[in-house]
Amino acid sequence: MSAIPQLVVSTILLGGIYALIAVGLTLIFGVMRVVNFAHGEFVMLGMYLAFWAFALLALDPYLVLVVSLPVFFLAGFASYGLVMRPVIRESHNVQIFTTVGLSIALQNVALVLWTGDFRFVRPAYYSVVVRLGTTAFNVSQIVAFAVAVLFTAALFAFMRWSYAGKVMRATAQDRQAAALMGIDTDRVYGLTWAIGIVCVGAAGVLLAPLYPVYPTAGLQFVLIAYVVVVLGGLGDMAGALLGSLIVAAVEVIGSYVIGTAWKEVLYFLLFIAVLLVRPAGFFGQRGAEQLGA
Repeated sequence: MSAIPQLVVSTILLGGIYALIAVGLTLIFGVMRVVNFAHGEFVMLGMYLAFWAFALLALDPYLVLVVSLPVFFLAGFASYGLVMRPVIRESHNVQIFTTVGLSIALQNVALVLWTGDFRFVRPAYYSVVVRLGTTAFNVSQIVAFAVAVLFTAALFAFMRWSYAGKVMRATAQDRQAAALMGIDTDRVYGLTWAIGIVCVGAAGVLLAPLYPVYPTAGLQFVLIAYVVVVLGGLGDMAGALLGSLIVAAVEVIGSYVIGTAWKEVLYFLLFIAVLLVRPAGFFGQRGAEQLGA
């Protein structure tokens, strides 16, 4: 019983970080109907940005986070214009192959530029442990969780109350009707893609002090993000939050009970079970793809 508080705290901290990765992915799908298979590579680029800023300039990763926002916003707009705009109205197969190709290209560019060596970001507070009752956690985990929650809350507020967010929601519901009402859907898609990349790039910076940095580091996180998004319902941001906590709980408790080697097996079994029982996810609507909802 003494381990329960620690497991609960670890689940919440890990779930908050997973949520930031997942909401970027679900935002892009919810508005654009595109599954971004290169999502993990932008996590990897965020981790490398934090590493090189720390290694070359001795900048704290959480200061780099501020710089990363405009950097990844511009990178998102550039990658949309160069890669996604030509295929945005093509079939899903074309979009899938395009994002898979972007993923492979980014992985290999990182491999050529920075080799396959594992690199680590170890700021001064890396080994500082905070104890609260019977629980203990790292300062980096707390900061990463707090920033991830703030980002996620800000994205929810942006989508609900800002004019741009309302336009994005209108485009998600009915692209043709939005265009007839004078909305520039191409600009909306570019903004959506850029915001999704900002979320996942910021998540990469936050993860750098917690995980090793290498060219394929994003794969482990994007696989988790796919499970989270499908559990919650494709395109549903509230569902992504719930899915993040569920996957984090399965990973933390499974690692504690039967070992870390089985954690991926456990949440993929959960993933399969949910697809069998409720294919649309917890919050998804059947037929949403056809309805454009």
